[in-house]
Amino acid sequence: MVDEVVVLGQVARDLVLRVADVPAPLDTTAVRTRREMLGGKGANQAVALAQLGVPVSLVGVVGNDSDGARLLDQARADGVDVSHVVFREGAQTALIVDLVDDTARWRYLEHIPADVLLTEADVFAASSLINRAGWVLCQLQQPLGALLLATRLAREAGARVILDGAPSGGEEAVADLLSRAHVLRANEREAELLTGQSITDAATAADAAVRLLDYGPTLVVLAVSGEGNLFVSRTGKQLFPLLDTTVVDTTGAGDALIATFTAALAHGEGTRRAAAFAVSAAAGSAARLGGRPALRWRDLATDADTLAP
Repeated sequence: MVDEVVVLGQVARDLVLRVADVPAPLDTTAVRTRREMLGGKGANQAVALAQLGVPVSLVGVVGNDSDGARLLDQARADGVDVSHVVFREGAQTALIVDLVDDTARWRYLEHIPADVLLTEADVFAASSLINRAGWVLCQLQQPLGALLLATRLAREAGARVILDGAPSGGEEAVADLLSRAHVLRANEREAELLTGQSITDAATAADAAVRLLDYGPTLVVLAVSGEGNLFVSRTGKQLFPLLDTTVVDTTGAGDALIATFTAALAHGEGTRRAAAFAVSAAAGSAARLGGRPALRWRDLATDADTLAP
C-alpha cells in the first residue's frame, strides 16, 4: 500500500518564454518558444507525485478567477485531489513568468499576491487530509504561522514531515518549524539563509547540513552547484553527482527531486535508492523547458540502478 501525501504550497499560472538573450532597456527580443501551464512549487510537486502513482492532495490558494479555475481543472486531470485548494474571493491567481535564454539562465517575474498565500484557517480546514496522510510536504515560501500549524498537525497525527526551502520569520519560530521535520531540502541560497554560512562546495555544504541536523531533522538534502546533491544524516553523508544531461532550464529541478524522493519513500524504498530516483528526476527536469514535471518510474530506473544498485 502506498502512503498518501499532502502537499502544502503555491499554485500559479506559469508562463515560460524562451529567448536568445534578455533584451537591454528600451530594446526588444523575439520569443522563440512560449508555454503556459499549471505551476508553482506546490502544484509542481503534487503533479510529480501523482505521475509516480502516489495518492496526493494539494493544499493551496488560487484567486476566484478564470485562471484559478483553469489551473485546478488541469490539476484534477493530472490526478491531484484539489478539494482543499481555496478559491479566495477578490484575489488574483499567482503568475510566474520564467524567462530562459540560450545559455539556460533563467529570470523570474513573479506576481504572488499576499491573499493567495495560505492562512492558518486554510490549513485548519485541511486537517482531515493531514490527519490521514503518511507524509506532509511543505513548501516554505508560505507564511510561517500556516507552516507551524501544518507541521504540528502532521506530527500529532504521526505523519512524516518534509520541508522544502527556507522560511521567513523569527529565529525561535523558524527553529521550532525545523525541529518538526524528518527531512529538510534546500538549495544553496536557502541553506545560506538558514545557516548564515556560504555554500561554495560539497565540504561547506556538509558543514551547513550538520548544523541543520542540530535543529532536529534526520536527513538534510542540499544542492551543491556544479557538483550534485548532498544527502546528510547523523550516520553519514553521500554526494550524488550531477548526471550528464543537456541543461535547458533548471526551473523545477528541485521540485522534481523532492517530490520523487517523497514518492519513492511513500512506495517503501529505502533512503539511498529514493535519493537515486530523485537525482535522476532532477536531471530529467533540467533537460526540459519549464517546471512542469514529466515523470515515469521506468525512465528513472536506469539512473537509479547505476547510482544505487
